[in-house]
Amino acid sequence: MAAQFGRRLRKGAATTAAAALAVAALSASQAPGATTGDTGRQANAGASTAAPDGAGATGGATGNSPYYTDLPPLNSPNPSASPTAPSSSIGTAVSRGAAEAGIPATVLDAYKKAEAELRSSKPGCNLPWQLLAAIGKVESGQARGGDVDAEGNTLHRILGPELDGNGFALIKDTDGGKYDGNSQYDQAVGPMQFIPSTWAWAGRDGNGDGVKDPNNVYDAALAAGHYLCRNGWDLSAQADMNSAILSYNNSQDYLNLVLSWYEFYRKGTHSIPDGTGTVPSHRSDDGKTGSGSSSSGSPSASPSPSTPGKSTPSPSLPTPSTPSTSPTLPATPTDTVDHLEDAGTATLTAMAGDAFTKKISTRAETEAGQAVAKVRVRFTIVGDTDATFTGGETTATVVTDSKGLAVAPALQAGEKTGDFTVRAGVVGRAVKGVDYKASVTARAADTLALANTTALTCTPGGEFADQVQAKATYLGAVADKVAATATLIKSADDTSTNDKGPYFKDANGNAVRTLTDLQTDANGLLTLPKLYADDTTGTFLLRITTTGGATLTVELTVAAADSSASPSPTASESASASASPSPSASATS
Repeated sequence: MAAQFGRRLRKGAATTAAAALAVAALSASQAPGATTGDTGRQANAGASTAAPDGAGATGGATGNSPYYTDLPPLNSPNPSASPTAPSSSIGTAVSRGAAEAGIPATVLDAYKKAEAELRSSKPGCNLPWQLLAAIGKVESGQARGGDVDAEGNTLHRILGPELDGNGFALIKDTDGGKYDGNSQYDQAVGPMQFIPSTWAWAGRDGNGDGVKDPNNVYDAALAAGHYLCRNGWDLSAQADMNSAILSYNNSQDYLNLVLSWYEFYRKGTHSIPDGTGTVPSHRSDDGKTGSGSSSSGSPSASPSPSTPGKSTPSPSLPTPSTPSTSPTLPATPTDTVDHLEDAGTATLTAMAGDAFTKKISTRAETEAGQAVAKVRVRFTIVGDTDATFTGGETTATVVTDSKGLAVAPALQAGEKTGDFTVRAGVVGRAVKGVDYKASVTARAADTLALANTTALTCTPGGEFADQVQAKATYLGAVADKVAATATLIKSADDTSTNDKGPYFKDANGNAVRTLTDLQTDANGLLTLPKLYADDTTGTFLLRITTTGGATLTVELTVAAADSSASPSPTASESASASASPSPSASATS
């Protein structure tokens, strides 16, 4: 984050401590599973609270650069200022809830476009744009209150301090000063505060101009989205979201703060004009040393040194353990959910390879049966099946609407037939969910039609010139990959296998009169192997049957060759031929 982000207000140790306590309280109430570290995040490389497995490298995307520590406002109508902090800190934050909920228009658009792109390219990640907004708030105050042009380029460079090891991590230059203008040490760059070495592989072109620029909010937001979606993380799962955030900046305090802003933005936000957003006042490096340059290139301000020979008394910090002094935080919508109810989902059945025509609909309700909006419901496919949701995923997370309804994406049947379950549960709450039974049936045809246009005939001991072809359809549409059998039967009334007449050949050349494991092709066409005839003449029947009950009976004729087909010369033709003079006779005359 930049060494200066515009306005900066230092409140002293008591305010800093109070802010840390408020972060802990807010995070505990809004982010299940998140805990607050014992100490605030230090700016040097080794002071961060350890991240869980899979959280990523210690330096993260930002090189553990400083970040804004301002808290989101409390959303209660008449909040009481916490006695553990001056009213100018917590109380002021509460009063500017409407302003804080606003996100500059171009910045908000960048977050939402990044979410849409990730929904398509990595649907299993379930990236919410509010998470990008939370990180953007903490890292740069939403690009310094929307200090960007219409294309998303920052109007003034946003830089973190030099990572020279002097109060911060030591990261020597990796980009030749291309992004940060510093050819000696790296600095975090842009609205999402990527260090150049991370941008080198994580950078994305989010606005389609062919350039990957960390100083462009569209590029930076998309890069942050891809960064958070790596390692196969599903951000609808709290553990994965925690790991992704910690991989961005490896600090428990950072995690708690980001989750607090995430919950704040999930409750509602709105677009405001670029350049009119509020800029945070407090940073994690307040009171710490470290070199760096601001957007204008001037050195960062340092805290006033203590007067030699005089001791500076440490302020008396209030005790945070008294329950009655903690601010009362409103329950999130998720906290009010008692159970999920089916919302009129129809029978879930589809043929293999087809999309289910019905969708699962679930309603989140309180104990009194009232609908709850803005709750994340996770749908999970369970069982021995290759069915998926649209996009090939086996899980999907949907936010309930104003009526408390969450409609799962359409199910797509695979090739495995049988029953499976779709389980609906509330993300972040162990409450009663709903199990939906679904079934995949085999591909079927309801109609078979003979595709041959000529009669199927053969002489005794010979072979049929044409192979039998049949066209399969289901409800008028092509029925592909449908299983079929073919049997030479004795009669229309006796469908047992005939032991005389036409036959097929197996791989060894032996006669067979029943074929199984047949299947229509992509065009619904079934082509049978070549047919042969024994010495028995007559009319024979071939019965073809498919899954789904479609049946076709084909007549095959075996008859001796008709000798009259090649007539002998007539008597007059013979006489005429004999009356004609021979060439030799003609030559001697």
